[in-house]
Amino acid sequence: MSTLVLFNYDWDQVGFARNAPAYPFDTAGFDLFSFPSNAQLVGFDLQRFVDRLASKAKRHGWTAVASNHEQFGALAAALLAERMGWPGTPVAAVLACQHKRYARQMLADICPEANCAFAALDAAYGAPVPDGLQYPAFVKPIKAAFSVLARTVANRAELHAHTRFGFWELWVIRHLVEPFERISQARLPQAGSAHRLLLEEPVNGAQYNLDGYVFESDVRLLGVVDAIHYPGTQAFMRFEVPSRLSTALQARALDVARRFLTHVGFTHGLFNMEFFYDEATDRLTVIEFNPRMAAQFSDLYLRVRGIDLHHYALALAHGQDPATLPLAVPSAGAAASFVYRSFSPEARVSQPTAAQKSALLAAFPDALLFEFPKTPSQMARDFKWLGSYRYGIVHQAASDAAALQRDCEHASRLLGWPAPYADKPSAVPDLPMGKPVVTLADSAPSVPQGSGQGHGLSNGQSSGQSNSQSSGLLALTSES
Repeated sequence: MSTLVLFNYDWDQVGFARNAPAYPFDTAGFDLFSFPSNAQLVGFDLQRFVDRLASKAKRHGWTAVASNHEQFGALAAALLAERMGWPGTPVAAVLACQHKRYARQMLADICPEANCAFAALDAAYGAPVPDGLQYPAFVKPIKAAFSVLARTVANRAELHAHTRFGFWELWVIRHLVEPFERISQARLPQAGSAHRLLLEEPVNGAQYNLDGYVFESDVRLLGVVDAIHYPGTQAFMRFEVPSRLSTALQARALDVARRFLTHVGFTHGLFNMEFFYDEATDRLTVIEFNPRMAAQFSDLYLRVRGIDLHHYALALAHGQDPATLPLAVPSAGAAASFVYRSFSPEARVSQPTAAQKSALLAAFPDALLFEFPKTPSQMARDFKWLGSYRYGIVHQAASDAAALQRDCEHASRLLGWPAPYADKPSAVPDLPMGKPVVTLADSAPSVPQGSGQGHGLSNGQSSGQSNSQSSGLLALTSES
C-alpha cells in the first residue's frame, strides 16, 4: 500500500517521515511559503489538481491520501478520496468547517450556547465600510488564510484602515481564496461567497485546542493543548501539553465538537477545535473547527502522551481504526511549542549562528528548532496583516512545567532570543545570554497573532522545511 501525502511541508514533513517505514508515501503539492514553488499559485485550480492526481493513482499504486494543509490540502484530499473511493473526510464537511460564516450558522443551529454573535461584512475587498456596524468587532476572512487579516477593530476608522489593500495584496488574497471558492460554489452554494470578511463579537477567556478524530461517525477525544498569548495581544506565545483545563471542561468541549461535527456530516478524519473558556462567566465559545490535524502539536502529544498524530492520520487514510494502534512510551511530563516573535517593525531580528545552534542541540538534543528569516518587505507585510513577525519556533520537553520553563530560558539564551515566558518571572535569571539578536522590548505587546514560515533543524539535521527568505510577494504566513 502507498499513501499520497499532499502539501507535505513544515511539521508534516517531519511527522510523515517518522512513519515512512510502515507507511511509504509519495508527495504532491507546492510549498506555499517559498519561491519559486509558490509561483504555482498562479492559475491554481483545485479540481484540475485533483483530476491530475486521480489519473496517476493506479499507475503509482496509491491507495490512500492524507493532508493537514489548511489552505488547499485538506479539501484536495477529501476530493481525491471521494473520487477514488478511498477513506476520507466528506467534502461537504470540510467545506462546512472551512467556510467560517457557514460554520457559524451551523453552530448557531446545533450549539448556540457555544457560538458568538457574527455577521458577514457586506463589502467587497477594499470597498467602503458600511455604516451601522457594532464595535468593537473581531474581523477575519470567511475563508481563513491562516492568521492573515484577523484582528480586533475598535471602530469604523480602524476597520476601514484594516481593509485597504494594494494591488499585490489583493492579488494574493484573491488567489488564496479562489480555489476554495470554486469548489464551495459548486458543492455548498448555500454558504455564499468566501470572498468576504466576517465580523464576530469579541470574546474573552483563555484559549485552548481540542484535538480528536472521527472513525465510523464516532467522535473521539485525543487531548487538549493550551494556547498562551503574549500579554495584551492575540499573538500566540507558546502551546503547552498537558492542558490545565479540567477533565469536566474537556468533556464539555468534546460534547460541543461531537454535536457540530455530527451536524455537518463529519464522519471520518482528524479534527481540531479552537475555543475560548472564560472562567468568570463559565462561557465556552468556539473559535473555529479545522477539518484536519493541528500538525504543530503532533510531536508534543508524542513526547507527553505517546500519541503520534501522524500515525493516526495515516491509519485513518487507510481505513484503520486509530484506537487499535499501540502507544509510544512517553519521554516527558510536559512539552511546548515556543513561539518567538517581534512586535516592533524597527527591531533588528537575526537568526542564530551555526555555533549557537550547535550549542542548543548539545544542551538539548531532542529540541526542534524552526527559523523563519524574511526580507524587510516581507516583515513589513507581516506587521501590516498580522501585527507581529514570528522569527522562530522551538519545541522542547521536560519532566514537568517548571523544568520546561528553565530549559526554555536556557535554550533561548543560547540562541540570543528572549524566552516566550513574558507572563512569568524568569526561572533562571543568572544564566549568561548568548549573542543578542532581539530584546524583550522588541517583544512588547501589540495586536493579533502572526507568523512566518521557515525551516527546521533537529539534532543538527535539516528537516527539509521551506526557507521563506526568497519568497517575495507570495511569502505568506502560517497558523501559529
